[in-house]
Order: sequence, then structure tokens, then C-alpha cells
Amino acid sequence: MRKLANILVTGGAGFIGVNYIRYMLEKNPTFTGRIINLDALTYAGNAASLCDIAEKFGGSRYVFEHGNICDSELVESVFKKYGIDTVVHFAAESHVDRSILGPRAFIETNVMGTFTLLEAARNIWTESAVLFHHVSTDEVYGSLGETGYFTETTPYDPRSPYSACKAASDHLAMAYCHTYGLPVTLSNCSNNYGPCQFPEKLIPLMILNMLEGKALPVYGDGKNIRDWLYVEDHNAAVWTVMQQGREGEQYNIGGENEWENIKLLNVLIGIVAKKTGKDPTQIQSTITYVTDRPGHDRRYAIDCSKIKNELGWKQSVSFEKGLERTVDWYLNNPQWIEGIRSGEYKNWIAKNYGER
Repeated sequence: MRKLANILVTGGAGFIGVNYIRYMLEKNPTFTGRIINLDALTYAGNAASLCDIAEKFGGSRYVFEHGNICDSELVESVFKKYGIDTVVHFAAESHVDRSILGPRAFIETNVMGTFTLLEAARNIWTESAVLFHHVSTDEVYGSLGETGYFTETTPYDPRSPYSACKAASDHLAMAYCHTYGLPVTLSNCSNNYGPCQFPEKLIPLMILNMLEGKALPVYGDGKNIRDWLYVEDHNAAVWTVMQQGREGEQYNIGGENEWENIKLLNVLIGIVAKKTGKDPTQIQSTITYVTDRPGHDRRYAIDCSKIKNELGWKQSVSFEKGLERTVDWYLNNPQWIEGIRSGEYKNWIAKNYGER
């Protein structure tokens, strides 16, 4: 049996990581262990997003460590200090546009960071009741046409520096499983959305631009299709794999919820207009079509029947409900948005954790 007692969450101050930690400590009665959150606090990470968690669970069940997963000495010290028996590896540079402009940071974090964590686990773990769960993306599979779905056996065909380095990290994780016997599970998810997402991604960017009366930029013809998954459903799936998933196996996690970007934007406009009293026609007039980005994949869609049939997971949040919750969160948390933009959180981090 896996211990799942002292869980190292890498990138726990980022969007999915924050929501994972909240899910584990506030909504998951089956977990009684401790979370150690290791995060470098780059531009998209906010330790302050979990300040209430730190106050409620600090010390006994939640610990924050400020540091970079590429720092092998730090990573090994964290493993030893907290008796880590489980890794959930979320930490990654993840924005495709940024990877096109500056791929080096993506290679360093996503490839070398993953390597550093795997090496620490391989060198330190001496028992079998451990687990390294690697979190990845459906973008490693490339682009789909109008039909078909990504399955766990779909050949990898990454099209951007981001997806290429995530593909490399997937292969590394599985290689450590097969070569060294490291207990590894891997999951590939579709596009996540929900609270605390940094406003460079589509849904939070559009919500905030609507609230501020800014233009709504849409790539190309707006007909690129993504499969949308509410972040809490994703994290419930990750926990399911951690508990029941077979070592050396890969599990696709999808929303089974495909939307063209432009159609999704129009749904968001309707929700924001209803909740704020803004004129939806006026908001729609701010839609601006911009030059498509290089290598923009046309369609992603996941077949998640394996995790459903083998492990019994299923989505619990409808897209309508998930979007409503997401818009409500951004409407009700202006201080989080202001903190992101003003640097307030970076000052808070320096004061509480120092610079590293």
C-alpha cells in the first residue's frame, strides 16, 4: 500500500497546485497526511493564495518551502527533512505563447526540473510504498482534425516548445519507472479552468478584460477547439490515480467538453453581463481578431474512458456551473487580482519567506 502521508507538491502556489492543496486539505476526508508545497514563486505563483491554508493547517499538515525544483541540494534536503513518500509534480512553465518567445526557461524547468526530482526520488527512496505522480498535458499529443480523440496510446507529436518539453518530461518519468523501478504514474489533462488562474490564459484573461472594458483578443478565426475541465475535477482525478493507478501507467483526464474559442467567449460574455449588469452587445463589440500564433494546434479532445472504467472517476461539475463559479470567484476576489498586478504578493513573499 502507498503511504501518501508526506506529499511533496511541486508548483503548489500555481493555479492547479493551489486548487489541489485546497482540495486535499479542505474537501478530501480520505487524506489525513501532510502537504509540503515547494514552489519557486515565479510570475504565476502566489504563496499568498494559500495564506488562509497556512494559518489553518500550518506546521502540522501544511508547509511551504520557497525554492526551485532545479536546485538538487534543496530538493534532496526537502525529501529528507520531511520524509517525503509521495511526489505530485505540477511545477512547470506552461504558457505556449511564452514558450515561443523564450523557450530556455521551459526547457530548464520542465525537463531539468523533472530530472532533478526524479533523481532525488531514485537516490533517497529505499522502500516500495512510495509514488511519483507526474502531471502533464494533452498538448504532447499534437493536434487533431475534426474527428477523433487522444488516447493513452496516441503517438506523441508536440508542436510548440512548451509541449515538446512536457513530452520530454513524460518520457523521463516513464524511463525512470522502467529502468530504475521507480513507482511512477502519469496523467495528461485537457485545458483546466477555475479560481486562481493567472490572467494570461484564455478564460481569466477574457473575464478580467470584460470587467475593465478592454479588448477581447481572439487568435485567428476563433475556431480552435479545446476540451475544458474544471480544476477541482482534475484534482479529484489526480488523487484517484494516486490511490488506485497502476505503476507505469498513463491516464488521460478530460472534460469531454469541447468548445470553439469564439463560442466559449460568447458564453462568458453572457455570464459576465448577467452578473455585472453590463450590456452584452457592448462587450461583444470589443472582440478583436488578432494574428494567429505560430504552430497553433487546431483541436484537442481527450478520451478519458480508461480512468473512468478502471478507476471509477468521473466529472462532477458541469461546464455551466464551472464557468459560473469561475466568474464569481474573479468578481469576489479583486484583492487577488490587484495583488497580481501591483507586486503586492511578491513583497509579501519576500517578507515572509525571503528571497531565493
